[in-house]
Amino acid sequence: MSPCPADGTAHRTVVTDTIALYHTVLNDLETLELAQRLVRIDSVNPSLVSGAAGEAALAHFVAGVLENRGVDVELRDALPGRPNVIGRIPGTGGGPSLLLCCHLDTVSVEGMEAPFSGEIDEEGRLYGRGAQDVKGGMAAMLAAAVTLAKAPPKGDVIVACVADEEAYSAGTEALLKWGLRADMAIVFEPTELDVVVAHKGFAWAHITTRGVAAHGSRPREGVDAIAHMGRVLATIEAYGVQLSRRTPHALLGEASVHASLIRGGRELSSYPDSCELDIERRTLPGESRHSVRRELEPIMEALARDPQFQAEMEMRFFRPAFEIPETETLPQKLKAATERVRGSCSFVGMTSWTDSALLAEAGIPAVVFGPGGAGLHGLEEYGDTRQICACRDALIDFARNW
Repeated sequence: MSPCPADGTAHRTVVTDTIALYHTVLNDLETLELAQRLVRIDSVNPSLVSGAAGEAALAHFVAGVLENRGVDVELRDALPGRPNVIGRIPGTGGGPSLLLCCHLDTVSVEGMEAPFSGEIDEEGRLYGRGAQDVKGGMAAMLAAAVTLAKAPPKGDVIVACVADEEAYSAGTEALLKWGLRADMAIVFEPTELDVVVAHKGFAWAHITTRGVAAHGSRPREGVDAIAHMGRVLATIEAYGVQLSRRTPHALLGEASVHASLIRGGRELSSYPDSCELDIERRTLPGESRHSVRRELEPIMEALARDPQFQAEMEMRFFRPAFEIPETETLPQKLKAATERVRGSCSFVGMTSWTDSALLAEAGIPAVVFGPGGAGLHGLEEYGDTRQICACRDALIDFARNW
């Protein structure tokens, strides 16, 4: 591969010089060079890591890739200084509009030896933070987009690279707030080029137990808030067992609940007057914020029958589960296109959450799709370069054969 800058400087100049070399279709070498460049730009999410680089440098690079191929591009902040990139390719007419959506941000690089190396080894593994999640998919998406820009399909193609997916999905929420809509969407995540038609959602709840502070030598005066939280934990564990016994989802398995964070006490010699617990409830399609609350509230009410037990519960955050029927045209046609390119493709579920749920909630049919690899959020992450190129080809086939 040709050498690429390790930092995010002079992106417009780099893009102009490089893209001028590209032909109508980005071949495998050019597609993988693009993937390397994406990995070599730091885009760690500052909502996760204070002072991190954020998405701006990568957003400007991506905008340059599209602009230099004649794609109409808009850069617009989803959060201050953290832009989304929106590219539009007009279709020839008579076809449905397609949204290709990929996130710009990555998680932390702490502990990684060479987080932005972008090197490709003899096994075809592209290394670096985001190589799997999801800059390999972004390279495939961009390579497909610039190809489609030269010979457009019937329907419009909208390319969206969004900020903040790894934290609060502010980028996709902004797209929807701005009124962006399409007839269908492909959301890029590492799926090993299978088509994800369902994934779990989640709810976060915050529980506080109250006690009475007192010297540790005076048990008649103190009420132990941490001990009371222990009772909450026992009931949450029992609730988790109940969830595991329910009928599982065919692709996602069972719903679950776990204790995530706990805080309490001031010093060893005192009774704690408060204890705080954060729990996460992973949901299945059909469950809602209200249905989760309805299950948690009786747990707290049962404990409150003890007059000394005082506690409050607050539902703090919710993301819906996602599902699209396998029989719908979108998953069927993407599966067929992928099979034409690489011979095999399956409908699968994903346990983690993606922005596809927000698009589906807004009335945009969506699937999740992208090249795989290994080391998701780990200390050594890589993307599968063969799958990156196959993903590009499947997208082009899909768009042109709708």
